[in-house]
Amino acid sequence: MTNYLNYYSLSIISSPLGEFTYQSIKTINIGTKVSVNFNKNVKDAVVLELCSKPDFETNEIVEIYEEYYSLKQIKLAEFIATYYICSLGDAFSLMMSHVGCEALGSPLSSSEAKATHPSSIKLSEKQEIALKFLQAQKVGLLFGDTGSGKTEIYMKYFEQMISEGKRSIFLMPEISLTPQMSNRLEEHFGESAVMWHSKLTPKQKKIALEKIHSGQAKIIAGPRSALFLPINDLGLIVVDEEHDDSYKSSSRPRYNARDIAIYMGQLYGVNVVLGSATPSLTSYVKFPHTRLKGGHFSTKKEFVYERSIETLSPLILTSLERTLQEKEQAIVFLPTRANFKYLICGDCGHTYECAFCSVGLSVHQKSRAMKCHYCNFTQAIPQICSECQSPNLTSSRLGTAEAVKNISELLPTATVEQFDRDVITTASKLKKALKRFNDKESDILVGTQMLSKGHDYHGVTLAVVLGMDNMLNMGDYRAREKALSSLIQVSGRSGRKKDAKVLVQSFNEPFFSAYLENYEAFLEEEKESRKGLYPPYKKLARILFAHKNGAKAQESMRNMQDALMAFNSVEVVGAGKCGIERVANKYRFEILLRADKSTALIQAIRATKVSLAEVDMDPVEFS
Repeated sequence: MTNYLNYYSLSIISSPLGEFTYQSIKTINIGTKVSVNFNKNVKDAVVLELCSKPDFETNEIVEIYEEYYSLKQIKLAEFIATYYICSLGDAFSLMMSHVGCEALGSPLSSSEAKATHPSSIKLSEKQEIALKFLQAQKVGLLFGDTGSGKTEIYMKYFEQMISEGKRSIFLMPEISLTPQMSNRLEEHFGESAVMWHSKLTPKQKKIALEKIHSGQAKIIAGPRSALFLPINDLGLIVVDEEHDDSYKSSSRPRYNARDIAIYMGQLYGVNVVLGSATPSLTSYVKFPHTRLKGGHFSTKKEFVYERSIETLSPLILTSLERTLQEKEQAIVFLPTRANFKYLICGDCGHTYECAFCSVGLSVHQKSRAMKCHYCNFTQAIPQICSECQSPNLTSSRLGTAEAVKNISELLPTATVEQFDRDVITTASKLKKALKRFNDKESDILVGTQMLSKGHDYHGVTLAVVLGMDNMLNMGDYRAREKALSSLIQVSGRSGRKKDAKVLVQSFNEPFFSAYLENYEAFLEEEKESRKGLYPPYKKLARILFAHKNGAKAQESMRNMQDALMAFNSVEVVGAGKCGIERVANKYRFEILLRADKSTALIQAIRATKVSLAEVDMDPVEFS
């Protein structure tokens, strides 16, 4: 008896290439995970469709697994490949497959899955109103002040999903995956809550996956990778700290987990909740919101502004010393670990903006020039301030390690700890550092964005915020939004048990003081300044070119730039060297595109894309 061959179109997982055709005598379902010989290696692949016999020789499928990707996962992969302009293989590399029932035993039935918990969560009247609002929205924004009880609302919503036999995904930025949040979820939901993140050991991941596959896990909490776990009976997606840039992947495919969550809401027919004390302007403009004001802390906060460049000034050091004498604790926040430099006048605080883009100019000492990372407008570094004629122009940045060293030398009795990604590299290190601080074994934490994320510091009565003006004048259209948001988030970490002081080093007190207590007013004003130029009113795409041979990278950029000129619906805002010209021994060039619609960008990029081009849709990074 003759065995008939079937031919299948496959996507090779993690391959940047297109689809390939393989053969098998077996009938294989769409979405099944298989392995094949590919470029002298055995690679995993996904079966996309049954196809007719091609006019070339095909290889045999090596192995058919018990694993599969659901039709919704395939649709999601197709969306990612289309929107973020990558291969299907790249999109599938993000996802974890479902496991066949035979492999792990049947998942729990819907009635078995309704694990009930006696509710210990009591919402206030304001919280109840906010929850009802969110339940009525396909995508709803919970705009709640720090300490206003957003987490309690999420947890009450998770309870509702469990009672309906549904599961929830709870997304948080990686640096918000605090021991505190993990404990809260486990205390309330027990074994039904599963944490998923990159710092888990292989054994911890195995246990978590078993709970997810079996249906025991009702709430899956984690950073952006948690979105791509194989979850049946999905009922709700919550994206906490939705404004956070860490939801955007910095490697291919360069997706934004917040935006993927919104698309998944449509695809799976489930509600999506976005939450933040400082929501992004994009979410504020696009989605209906409910406002939750005030916090559960009755302490007072005093804001003191020091007109100074980024430095450990005498005022800061005496304030830290006084805090130590009173046996209290302090946090010192720096916006970055030390990255781009922006020119600032040490006497009047004047900074330099691009003549065309209303963003700060970055200092490039090698070429003795200041440059815009949007349109490449360049000007010579001035010798005196154009406002007050002072020669006191500086572009120094203070890094966390340097700040720790300086504070330790100047305050030798203090125990000072560095609290950033350079030092806090594992979940265990984070837990231990927070325990030392809350047990008062350390006095001062010095760190970057990690300091501001969801950690509960009991005894902080002084928050020192450095470098706000550098942040405010970054070469980024969201510089004002990011600076104000950071200040609000950091100040929210102090004064939880006692009155506190927030010492802000900035020449821009009028800006910060106007909006610190009224972020809504800021968003309303920011809307007007972005119209016709930036998201959410325009769409941006950044095309990157990198090669060890700088001339090759530049030539690729020029070729694509020339081809893009044929598309009237797309504007080439700028093209040239990247702000950081050389990374990992590769020279980098870029093109920045702007259009009214993402479809216009996608069409133009697909038609003109050259082999070296890497596409970053909706970029959040411009350096």
